[in-house]
Amino acid sequence: MNEKVMRHKAICDELNGLYERKNHDYGDSFHQTFVEEGLAMTRIRLGDKFSRFKTLSRLSANDAGQQRVTDESIRDTLMDLANYAIMTILEMDMEKGTKMLDPNAACMAIERLRSPQ
Repeated sequence: MNEKVMRHKAICDELNGLYERKNHDYGDSFHQTFVEEGLAMTRIRLGDKFSRFKTLSRLSANDAGQQRVTDESIRDTLMDLANYAIMTILEMDMEKGTKMLDPNAACMAIERLRSPQ
């Protein structure tokens, strides 16, 4: 497995841990709001995070010191964007009744495809 693929997996694992912690602390408010509002809610949440990303990415190193909110970096914002996208896919799959794969079974299937026969 090349280095970028391994790093991608590590980031996905990090996303999953973040998702688990936030769901523990805040509950699954995303699901309830998605049921009530659908994709409109997702557009708003992703839009808010993307606006934050644009603002942070435009700051120079000198401007960054003037930020009043210092506990959210560009990386944090991108992680939130990625998790919101994944959470939306989960909700859309649940709406369609798509059966979700066991993650271990999915990884094993991918490894079988990669392994030479």
